[in-house]
Amino acid sequence: MKVGFDPKVLGSSPAVEPKEFRGKEDFLKTLEEAIKEVNRLQLEADEAVKELSLGKGDLHETILALEKADISFRLMMQIRNKLIRAYEEVMKMPL
Repeated sequence: MKVGFDPKVLGSSPAVEPKEFRGKEDFLKTLEEAIKEVNRLQLEADEAVKELSLGKGDLHETILALEKADISFRLMMQIRNKLIRAYEEVMKMPL
């Protein structure tokens, strides 16, 4: 069995470009965009599973969609945890 390299796989996910933040509005906007992206990946994974269950989808593409959704969700949860820890640290500071 010959295993080849598919360059389309690497090109399918957009590169993350660093952004310059100018304040809380930029942070809030970036956070909202990230949450929307995670939601979009979750919906795509749901649709892929639905298509596979109907016999129309591809198993490989479905697994990829599920993994992308899982990784993005885990990353979002880690960011949430760090934000909560940072908030708790600020609240512990004496006035």
